[in-house]
Amino acid sequence: MLRYIFEPGFFGSGPVHVALAVGTVIAVTSAVVGVFTVIRGQSFAGHALGDLSTTGGSGAFLVGVNQFWGYLAFGAGAAAFMEMIGVQRRRGRDVATGVVLGAGLGLAALFLYLGTQYSSTTGASFTLLFGSMFVITSSTVPALITSALLALATVVVLARVLLLSSLSPDIAAARGVPVRAVGAAFLMALAVSVALSAVIIGSVLSTALLIGPAATALRVAKGPVRAMAAAAGIGVAATWIGIVLAYDSFYWPPARRGWPVSFFVVTLIVGCYLITYLRPRRERQDAAREAPDTEQVCSPA
Repeated sequence: MLRYIFEPGFFGSGPVHVALAVGTVIAVTSAVVGVFTVIRGQSFAGHALGDLSTTGGSGAFLVGVNQFWGYLAFGAGAAAFMEMIGVQRRRGRDVATGVVLGAGLGLAALFLYLGTQYSSTTGASFTLLFGSMFVITSSTVPALITSALLALATVVVLARVLLLSSLSPDIAAARGVPVRAVGAAFLMALAVSVALSAVIIGSVLSTALLIGPAATALRVAKGPVRAMAAAAGIGVAATWIGIVLAYDSFYWPPARRGWPVSFFVVTLIVGCYLITYLRPRRERQDAAREAPDTEQVCSPA
């Protein structure tokens, strides 16, 4: 039965082993960070950081540095700048995010143009924008896993104060929580998570792995802990199945050239999210009552 699912050489392929290991760690990290991103209403910030990863990756390609370091450097810098010029209220965060996004994409256009003009490397722009798990070098794996564990540890340690400051920043501040510092630390973890996602599915699609599983899990799970576990399961499953399909696609007729991993991963994630709308209406209403909107939770009785 396995030969009808896995094409020859799948289990013995080194790039496949690296893709499975790195993809699993990044999917779990993205799930945990993504749940708090959705709860805090910072999905747009995650999308902006994903787009800004294009700037960092293209700049790294231009100077001959590994793209991950470009993703990470520009993501962290953009997160710090957004926190510096933004405010804690959602409207202020959106304005700050929009300003940084516009400036970053302008630089990305310049770097991509210069990179294509002065480099003979083929396929670099596609890998930068849409990723490829099969081209991850072994030397990059320790840095990727270390960064993922640091981002994951940051969110886990700050989980309680993050949840409180997400529901009501005023109550959190009254209880002595350094809301601004907690928000800045989370934004850094978010930047790292987006950079990691950009490595495996590209800077343009990195938000899909961050937001998709988390949004799906929050629709079906009760409580943030169960939502994080469900999101991790969805992200890992989509990543593994995407790797299998992408590898098998090299044997599909007529071209036998292979389809991008990012296409399969994103399609599976979107499909999982759409399936949540097929639940019976009564079940959806019960889930909505058990997980009310944060604004309703924080409103006075």
